[in-house]
Amino acid sequence: MTDSRTPPSFQLAYVPGVTPTKWVRIWKERLPDVPLTLVPVAPAEAPALLRGGGADAGFVRLPIDRTDLSAIPLYTETTVVVIPKDHLMAAAEELSLAELADDIVLHPLDDTLEWEQLPGKAALQRPETTADAIELVAAGIGVLIVPQSLARLHHRKDLTYRTLLDAPESRVALSWPEADVTPDLVEEFIGIVRGRTVNSSRGRGRTQPEPEQKKAKPAARKPAPRSGGKPAAKNPRSGAPKGGKATAKSTGKRGKPRGR
Repeated sequence: MTDSRTPPSFQLAYVPGVTPTKWVRIWKERLPDVPLTLVPVAPAEAPALLRGGGADAGFVRLPIDRTDLSAIPLYTETTVVVIPKDHLMAAAEELSLAELADDIVLHPLDDTLEWEQLPGKAALQRPETTADAIELVAAGIGVLIVPQSLARLHHRKDLTYRTLLDAPESRVALSWPEADVTPDLVEEFIGIVRGRTVNSSRGRGRTQPEPEQKKAKPAARKPAPRSGGKPAAKNPRSGAPKGGKATAKSTGKRGKPRGR
């Protein structure tokens, strides 16, 4: 059982290629009293890390084993092929898988793309990691197909990349352990990722008070109208309201002024 006196904290896992900087900045603005720790994790290890409590939530690459995990797909990445700068295909802006038929296409063990059939020629041995495959591309041994963010992450001056029009795409999602009631801090982070404002968030980060509603001013009291909706007429001499007698106007007679 967690000691209730322990200050709250939040552990956020993320796989290579994902940049959580924007969301971390918003978290620090809204919950400055709750430290957020970033936990880098390999794509294949992310689900087990979340299930085991090694992180409260994490950015993962789909598909993953969804057993005991919730996930919100966030975006889909462009897929590219990493090639040496002096490769013949570097002259093109976009490529198709068919154009890689004569090239050795490296397939690292940590590949996150779903392939029905690998393009190009298979290498004699699969590299352990994407980083290892990048080294082989730089050595002129083959080419590598990855999400664009990984091509940027492993950027080298002697390499470049081109968009592949018909390759599988990688989807990034926010995932967290399933629970009967989602913890407040997880709800808070979900709200940040989804773009909720502070006052619309479901978590504990409502640090700003709700705007006070202005009290409506009571309407000014008007004198009650006489029957017919017109105010009572006043006697021009005394200033007092006239009685219920018929006036000269209502009878069609003109009264003569006295004293003349």
